[in-house]
Amino acid sequence: MSLRNASGNPDWDFLNNRPRIGTGMTGPSAPAKKKSLLEGMTSEERKQYPLTTGCLDYFRDALLSVSHVSYCGNQKHNPGEPLHWARNKSADELDAIGRHLVERNDIDDLTKEVMAANLAWRALAYLQKVLEAKYNIEPPPGCK
Repeated sequence: MSLRNASGNPDWDFLNNRPRIGTGMTGPSAPAKKKSLLEGMTSEERKQYPLTTGCLDYFRDALLSVSHVSYCGNQKHNPGEPLHWARNKSADELDAIGRHLVERNDIDDLTKEVMAANLAWRALAYLQKVLEAKYNIEPPPGCK
């Protein structure tokens, strides 16, 4: 089933098949946001999301590189503040993904990581926003 057809969420932009950022329902009639994608799932359903054995154990070094991008970005954009994703400072994930894709084998001057790590960070940022809009999920605690 495609995302375009699967979402009944008013925050979903069907024409462009992406979330409508900042246009969700608010007020007393708005449905309560879920804390995570796993909220409301049964134990058996949650076992279908093996975060450690199905992601961390496969992509350990790639995710370490992405986490270094997060750290360096926080030092640049939020100096002196605890590590967090300041979502209001850059919301052009799709354009950034394109730029990083073109430069994917170059080395980032700031992080000294291959630009593919920045590409992965932006792809994860986009996916997080898509899932939040599609499933009515609160942003994770590391977001401001």
